[in-house]
Amino acid sequence: MQVLSAGKFNEKMLANYVPIYVMLPLGVVTVDNKFENVDVLEKNLKDLRAAGIDGVMVDVWWGIIEFKGPLEYDWSAYRSLFELVQKCGLKIQAIMSFHQCGGNVGDVVNVPLPQWVLEVGETNPDIFYTDREGNRNKEYLTIGVDNQPLFGGRTAVEIYSDFMKSFRENMSDFLEAGAIIDIEVGLGPAGELRYPSYPQSLGWVFPGIGEFQCYDEYLKADFKDAAISAGQPEWELPDNAGVYNDTPESTEFFRSNGTYLAEKGKFFLTWYSNKLLSHGDQILDEANKAFLGCKVKLAAKVSGIHWWYTAESHAAELTAGYYNLKDRDGYRPIAKMLSRHYAILNFTCLEMRDTEQDAKAKSGPQELVQQVLSGGWGENVEVAGENALPRYDSYAYNQILLNARPNGVNKWGPPKLRMYGVTYLRLSDDLLQEENFNLFKIFVKKMHADEDYCPDSSKYNHELGSLQLSKPKIPIDHLLEATKPVKPFPWDKETDMPVDPITRGLGGLIANIISGITSIWKRK
Repeated sequence: MQVLSAGKFNEKMLANYVPIYVMLPLGVVTVDNKFENVDVLEKNLKDLRAAGIDGVMVDVWWGIIEFKGPLEYDWSAYRSLFELVQKCGLKIQAIMSFHQCGGNVGDVVNVPLPQWVLEVGETNPDIFYTDREGNRNKEYLTIGVDNQPLFGGRTAVEIYSDFMKSFRENMSDFLEAGAIIDIEVGLGPAGELRYPSYPQSLGWVFPGIGEFQCYDEYLKADFKDAAISAGQPEWELPDNAGVYNDTPESTEFFRSNGTYLAEKGKFFLTWYSNKLLSHGDQILDEANKAFLGCKVKLAAKVSGIHWWYTAESHAAELTAGYYNLKDRDGYRPIAKMLSRHYAILNFTCLEMRDTEQDAKAKSGPQELVQQVLSGGWGENVEVAGENALPRYDSYAYNQILLNARPNGVNKWGPPKLRMYGVTYLRLSDDLLQEENFNLFKIFVKKMHADEDYCPDSSKYNHELGSLQLSKPKIPIDHLLEATKPVKPFPWDKETDMPVDPITRGLGGLIANIISGITSIWKRK
């Protein structure tokens, strides 16, 4: 019989412990930089703490903090928020949110980019992502201006770097106390390393393939230079890839034997996805410098674009910048890039099952999660994840649990595979409703391998060391070696720690599926 430690933990089972975090509401700090409804949030945080969660995730909005003008930061409201979270005994995952909130499903508040940035865009709209028709997207600055000194002499990368350095300076006490454990670096729309290829604000509806977002003057010029260097000056950006709500087969680019398989299509897709890799690499380099020596982990989020995953062209992934095909892995190069910064790969749509998706969308969320997590583990990167939609049913919880430990628990030590952590979307009145919250508490317990909340992260091999300097830059050719497909790790069919062995809640599941179909399956 196992002997429990003085802390009443089964030490061997703790090796299977997966910490669970909860996202705070998008508007927990208001757009005018105030921390309101403190008493309500304090009660909710104490309820979450009593439920056993390990911490919370919060967006730290660029558009709120640097609202007044360049290099004018106001961290006061966030300091008050962090003090409350710390007081309630919870850890903090802080997102450096360099994107706009508003215009997508789930965006209950509107937080634009700083006004002084938008003013630059009034005279130079090419600072924003642009589709082929010339529509501008103000969710996130185009990666074409990463190194263009258009913002009072600063480049976009310098802006992000200065913001992160100011965060470290103003939150140093929380960092030193170990209250802030993750810095997730926003790298695109919704904070995800991708292009804004499926914006609801421009009429996109699931399961549209989306559109390429590289028609601003800066990216157009970059592509032209790349084509000339390749000895193909006549090659142009695609003009046959359809519009947001097309299907793959309705376009010349994505249809069977389409342009995406031709030499010029492959060249474009390689350039398009490589720009994204370089963007993430450069900004994570700045994040590493900003937080060097802190006892904190860096993280980056990759979007779970599961629709058209089982179609030959993977069209929705390609427009988003994930050059992923049956014979080309589009995610492992990202993991390899993250590995040099000791960064966590955070992936979405953990709760989704293939059987819940509309057959017409040719979705494959389960296979997609398996591929991406396997690629991360194969590159020795820690992987974490989130659910894409709010769900309160046992089917969703069991799917998350399966992905968190794909081969189950090991009663004698660490499991074969284990996610570094899971963040649940999101704190709400619906989550705290009695029946939903009771099931959520069981889910938390199962994430912890049936152990109680453990305050000592070293007991489950999550002790935070000081962030090390990023390793030497990996040449793009070496990153692209990781595009060679490898067989994913095997997954069990079901979790061995279900929240309910009988899997109750069918009615709730049906309701959530209907809700998901009408509201799409992406949080922004």
